[in-house]
Order: sequence, then C-alpha cells, then structure tokens
Amino acid sequence: MADLFDRAPGAPNQHSESAPRPLADRLRPAALDDVIGQDKLLGPEGPLGAMLGSGTLSSLVLWGPPGTGKTTIARLLARETELEFVQISAIFTGVADLRKVFDAAKERRRMGRGTLLFVDEIHRFNRAQQDSFLPHMEDGTILLVGATTENPSFELNAALLSRAQVMVLERLSLADLERLAQRAEQALGRPLPLDGDAREALLEMADGDGRAALNLIEQAMGWEVEGRLDAAQLADRLARRAAHYDKSGDAHFNLISALHKSVRGSDPDAALYWFARMLEGGEDPRYLARRITRMAVEDIGLADPQAQAVCLQGWDTYERLGSPEGELALAQALVYLALAPKSNAAYVAYKGARRAAKATGSLPPPKHILNAPTRLMKEQGYGAGYAYDHEAEDAFSGQDYFPDGMERESFYAPVERGFERELRKRIDWFAKLRAERGRD
Repeated sequence: MADLFDRAPGAPNQHSESAPRPLADRLRPAALDDVIGQDKLLGPEGPLGAMLGSGTLSSLVLWGPPGTGKTTIARLLARETELEFVQISAIFTGVADLRKVFDAAKERRRMGRGTLLFVDEIHRFNRAQQDSFLPHMEDGTILLVGATTENPSFELNAALLSRAQVMVLERLSLADLERLAQRAEQALGRPLPLDGDAREALLEMADGDGRAALNLIEQAMGWEVEGRLDAAQLADRLARRAAHYDKSGDAHFNLISALHKSVRGSDPDAALYWFARMLEGGEDPRYLARRITRMAVEDIGLADPQAQAVCLQGWDTYERLGSPEGELALAQALVYLALAPKSNAAYVAYKGARRAAKATGSLPPPKHILNAPTRLMKEQGYGAGYAYDHEAEDAFSGQDYFPDGMERESFYAPVERGFERELRKRIDWFAKLRAERGRD
C-alpha cells in the first residue's frame, strides 16, 4: 500500500486496475467537501475551512481518534494547495530517513514546488526527532501536517506546537456512519443484507471509526445470504470491535478523569459506566482499586470516615476472589463513594499545612511543648509552663502549639455535610474555649 499512499495528489494509481482494493480505499473522498463527520473543522466557519478560504495554510497537527479522516484530510489539503504530498510514519522512520525527506523537499523547493509532509503517529518521534522539523518548517521547505491519537499537549514539544495549529477531529456519530454506509451501498450497487436493528448494531461495532465501519460493511457485503440478517444473526458472524483504549495513553487518562468526577458529582450510574468502560478496555482492576481509594481520601474524607474502610475492604475482597467476581466488590465501593457525603476539607487543610511548612522553614516548636529528659534541657526552659490537657477543665488547655513568632493558622474547615457536621461543632467549641481562656 506504500506507493498508493505516497503518490502525488492526482497521480494515477500504480496498482493494476484489476488488483483488489479495500472498500475504505475505494471510497476515499476526492474533495474536502466529501469528508464525513468533520463539518466543525472543515466548514466555511471552521478553523481549517476559514484558513483555506483565506488562501493561507500553516503547519498543522490533526488530533483525533482512529478512522476520523486524518490521512484523507492531509492528502486533500495537498491537492487544494498544489503541494507535493509526502507521507511518512513515525513508527518506521529513523534519522537517516528524515534527512532524505528533508533533502528531497529542499530540491523540490529549489525547483519551485512546495511539499506537504504528512507524519502519521507523530507523537512517537522523540524530542530530538521532533526538533529536526523546526528549521524546515521555519524556512518554508515543508508544510508539516502531523497526525496523532494522543493529546499533543503531553506528547509533542512546545517548540513544535508553537509553529503548528492543533486541529481536533471528532469520532464519527451514528448518523455519520450511516451516511458512510449509504455511500458504500451506492458504490457497490446493492444494499447491506441487514435489517434495521442489525444495520445499527454493525455501525455501533465500528465505535466511531469510519475505516472500521467500511471494513465491517465490506465483510457483510461478501456474505451470501437470503433475505436480511437480524441483529442476533449478525452477532454470530461478527465479533464486536474492541473499544479504543490505551492503558498508557490519552484515553486512559480521559476515562479515569470521567470516573473520578462522576464519583465527586455523586452520580453512581455514570461512575459504574466509566468503571465498566475501563474494565472492558483491559484496565488492571488493582489500578482502579487504588484510584477508588484515593477518591475516598480526597473527595469524601471525614464527611464519612467509613468510606476509606469500604474501599480497602473492597480492594482486599478483590485480592481474595480475583477476576471476574472480585470486580463486584470494587463496584460496590464505587457506589458507596458516589452516594457518600462529599468533603475535601481535610485535603485542602493538608495542602495548606504543606505550604505553610515550606514557607516557615525550620522554626522550632515552642519550648513549653518540648520534653525535658535532662537537667540541661530543663535549665533551657524545655517543658516550662506546659499545661497537661487532661488536668484542665473540659480536658482542654487552649495552649498555642505553633512555633513562637508564627501567627496561628486555620487549615481545616469542615463542611456542613455528613460526619463533618459534628467535627464543625467541635472546632467551634474549642475556638470558643480558647477565646474564653485568652488563648486565641
């Protein structure tokens, strides 16, 4: 397929006309107007459409899920701007290969023709390789169009991002995939051998990936069947496509963020959905157990002191039962957290205390709360004036325990929810006693 993708826009296909070509290749759009599902980007008011309308095109990074048209758009941009289209993949391209690409682009420029260099999986290039593009982008030798499924903010150098605009492509909706299916039926001259429910099920299997949808359609078109298959018959013939999920990539962080925020937002149903999505994607349940326990500490805290214990019990149950039964214990802990009263007061207090500790350096504790096991330490005033709280009225002396010369700080502010209501009463009570005894 290399020569098919690397040929210049408008050049004839070097394969024999009789050679088989995948349906996805045969239906590749011939103009930007034919691209399905990216109207927000390519429409007259979209960022890329407006750029083309003004006759100016800068280097780009196309960021989006698989099968959303990144390669197709890059090829059509080269055609629109009459640039030579050159495609490389970061997976198979080394330093020597890049040097050859840049040299060829320089020669092409010397002959009066520009180059659109399309780099697939650009995030897989290391920092030095990404930096090698910069001088050639700056002097106009190449117009770079990179494609990535990962968040460019994390995967691409700031220097490269400053010279390229990031364009976000969206996964295809069911309506988009239906338009694609109709286009395929028109090209093949016959309808899909599926009833309505089976047709929708097939498109759902594609999971927003246009290329996957066309591959599934091509497979279904090859079946010799009488009449139309229903959804159950389709399921017997096709395995559901695995959801797009990379345990070390952007999808991983997006889903764990969705899970955490669903718990924080007290929505057990959404929390269970994202939990299930991660498990279906192959996530390690132990990672989820750890993150669920973190949610108890960070977002519930002392509003429900049992929450952390529920998570640890669920984690321990998973370790004893293993998969798949153990995941139910984690799901139960997740539901408990979602419905528990929420407070990040202890978390905020901890961060505030850390900031204060960093700012105050090495201030020593006040001498009245230091032990004095030796005569010398007693002579230095260690322990002098210490009030033993158990002997004080209400078992509260109200002494100051902050360093000498440091203003008293208030880090912990309990919320009026759950068990922290009781803690709020205690804090207010101690503050009242401290004020009465002249210790505030």
